[in-house]
Amino acid sequence: MKAIRRFTVRPVLPEPLLPLSELARNLRWSWHTETRDLFQAVDPDGWQAAGGDPVRLLGSVSATRLAELAGDRRFLRRLAAVADDLDDYLHGRRWYQAHSGALGDPDPEGAEFPAAVAYFSPEFGVTAALPQYSGGLGILAGDHLKAASDLGVPLIGVGLLYRHGYFRQSLSRDGWQQEHYPLLDPNELPVSLLREPDGTPCLVSLALPGGRSLRAHIWMARVGRVPLLMLDSDVEENGHGERDVTDRLYGGGSEHRLLQEMLLGIGGVRAVRVYCRLTGHPAPEVFHTNEGHAGFLGLERIRELGEPQERGGQDLDFDAALEAVRAGTVFTTHTPVPAGIDRFDRELVARHFGERGELPGVPVEKVLQLGMETYPGGEPNLFNMAVMGLRLAQRANGVSTLHGAVSRGMFAGLWPGFDAEEVPITSVTNGVHAPTWVAPEVFRLGVRQIGTSRAEDALSVGGSQRWDAVADIPDADIWELRRELREQLVLEVRERLRASWRQRGAGAAELGWVDGVLDPDVLTIGFARRVPSYKRLTLMLRDRDRLMELLLHPTRPVQIVVAGKAHPADDGGKRLVQELVRFADDPRVRHRIVFLPDYGMAMAQKLYPGCDVWLNNPLRPLEACGTSGMKAALNGCLNLSVLDGWWDEWFEPDFGWAIPTADGSATDDDRRDELEAGALYELIENRVAPRFYDRGASGLPQRWIEMVRRTLTTLGPKVLAGRMVREYVERLYAPAARAHRSLNADTARELASWKGRVRVSWPHVTVDHVEALEQSAAGGTAELGSTLALRVRVALGELQPDDVEVQAVSGRVDSDDAIADAQTFPLKPAGGPDLEGRWVYEGPLSLDRTGPFGYTVRILPAHPLLAASADLGLVALPTEATGEGAGVLMR
Repeated sequence: MKAIRRFTVRPVLPEPLLPLSELARNLRWSWHTETRDLFQAVDPDGWQAAGGDPVRLLGSVSATRLAELAGDRRFLRRLAAVADDLDDYLHGRRWYQAHSGALGDPDPEGAEFPAAVAYFSPEFGVTAALPQYSGGLGILAGDHLKAASDLGVPLIGVGLLYRHGYFRQSLSRDGWQQEHYPLLDPNELPVSLLREPDGTPCLVSLALPGGRSLRAHIWMARVGRVPLLMLDSDVEENGHGERDVTDRLYGGGSEHRLLQEMLLGIGGVRAVRVYCRLTGHPAPEVFHTNEGHAGFLGLERIRELGEPQERGGQDLDFDAALEAVRAGTVFTTHTPVPAGIDRFDRELVARHFGERGELPGVPVEKVLQLGMETYPGGEPNLFNMAVMGLRLAQRANGVSTLHGAVSRGMFAGLWPGFDAEEVPITSVTNGVHAPTWVAPEVFRLGVRQIGTSRAEDALSVGGSQRWDAVADIPDADIWELRRELREQLVLEVRERLRASWRQRGAGAAELGWVDGVLDPDVLTIGFARRVPSYKRLTLMLRDRDRLMELLLHPTRPVQIVVAGKAHPADDGGKRLVQELVRFADDPRVRHRIVFLPDYGMAMAQKLYPGCDVWLNNPLRPLEACGTSGMKAALNGCLNLSVLDGWWDEWFEPDFGWAIPTADGSATDDDRRDELEAGALYELIENRVAPRFYDRGASGLPQRWIEMVRRTLTTLGPKVLAGRMVREYVERLYAPAARAHRSLNADTARELASWKGRVRVSWPHVTVDHVEALEQSAAGGTAELGSTLALRVRVALGELQPDDVEVQAVSGRVDSDDAIADAQTFPLKPAGGPDLEGRWVYEGPLSLDRTGPFGYTVRILPAHPLLAASADLGLVALPTEATGEGAGVLMR
């Protein structure tokens, strides 16, 4: 029979066991081994049945067992030690406090850290027990929170609570992906409802067209020291349509997605205000939006600042409020292709922000201007969330060095007149949270070598001297560890494969072969990720006979474990999954290659450590970062990858292999895949497998072990989320906090007024003449180290020299006279304006490079509060008639 109503019965813990509740409700257990071991000791069988979820475990433990534990002195001592450790973790002084100085007291370099940072993301992958993620973006966001907690960064996470999360994946008998959406009950998750002092649930509300409202409760998960606020629209006060806004991650049509992103951005800011009011948490000085989905948060902050002072605002007009908001906003883009960005029809956005819509007092035409693609090649009727994110943020970044360059090119239209390398988008390469992804066995080996506290410090903060200790671990210990992890993976794969085949309709009598799947002594390659076409799940199948030869090689066989989900609406991706599954179903090779459905965090934590090689073969440069290989590397797994994302940045032959790419413009897609698949087979057959199976006199593959060692010592400190978050703090959060503090109401108004004046005057700003004085270049040549004196006459219209910077720009030139690796030199005014109002600027230009050399001059807006000279996207350059001195100096 089916129940007509469902509710959760919470356990009543005996008083000596009350700390268990606090330990279960703080998600630090998801990366703290001692806490997980403690919960496993409560009920080993129940722990496994609960999937390693302490909340579910405590809901199933019998009263008899709880009473037994309450009288077990050894268990209580252990409980007290773990509870004390959590208390010290939550309240102790950590990296952030040690490096920011006392609150309000800047360090000697003036890089005082923000009092708090709000971090917005549409998904968070913190633990499998809180399934609010779909892939890399969410896992990265979860790792960001955990690393911020470890470092003591006062971060507040903001997201949505999806009642169905992302889908669960299974396979039909013929290998077609099937989706299932289990209902998640927040009362059974490690979250708590945020309540007002009188006990009523906190509520945020958005106005919708037609007099409707979108309301949401605020659930909170504790991620170590970091609160994660998640908005839930499934509340009784909402109509049916509004209740479903937070039903599924990345589900629904265009308006559904728009409402999700309005709730995330606008409702998220309101949720942060509620949380800070109730808890006394410092108000965020910096707002960080992880991808464009949360971009509307900037509009809500503009609305706040436009409120009268008696209502908590600053009574700023839109332009002044925009400047104040931009100063404290950081925007991170994760996509290297325009198709990966959310874009909405202009009329849809106008309807939701127009009359009787959300954000009264914020002009709808101003809202639209922020997101419209008003640049060459843009779609003028589409509202682009990434474009709005960039226009609302004074600081922006990509997620690897290569992705930063790709992003600067992709968004260069927002800064016309500037070369792509000058577009103000920097990069912070992603990292992964080592305590989450490093296998306990790997951690224990580190503890044996350097001790528990130093090993924990190495994983969380990343001191390279700690990682160097791996160099002293004996080869035999490393190889024994690698085999142990591989054997664990083999057992895990067999269990999951058997369950998958049962779901596909196979009976027990059909599945005897599963016991022979994979071999703990065979070279194991892993490939697991989302399945968009650019990640090329099936590149390995390009030459199936060649792949079979590799899998079934008599002396150097390989085995491959594959996992991944296609988006529910992506039939092309589903066909790729089916193609791979059908190949893996072939009785000739099914003991050597497997596809595991329902890829998620729980599976990944077994998969990364157990593989010897991590394969990644995307279309370059479409992998923004690709952190799965980082997680594998932290466990001693070697990378075999296209030079894309982070691997392009940190690859060395000492700890992996680079798959050559055939990405020239003259190569068609089919030929490119053929060439790159051939290169992949060649690498595996002639370089990877021989190195794994080449055993020395000791019976160990010493060259392979040395690569494992180099992976841990060299890559280890680089790929940490702790390193990543420190970079965000020092390079983006701290400057944003300083900019935020510098823009009070008066300075924000002054900056907005100045920008308006500059934009109006800029059409009259010109470079009228450029000449070289006492030119030492004869016949188009000059000597290295000589100096060229420049004189430039410019018109500034209504502007003054204090409003601009006149620069000489020089560097090597190509055959088209384009300057590469440009250097800039400021020129200074020589006296006042002439009778025609022109100004003369002079200055030296050093000839510090040999070979073809050229220079030009330009005029840029200049103001002390600009974060970058390209900020306004305005530049004045010479015309062809300006003077021959503006051309190429040496050929």
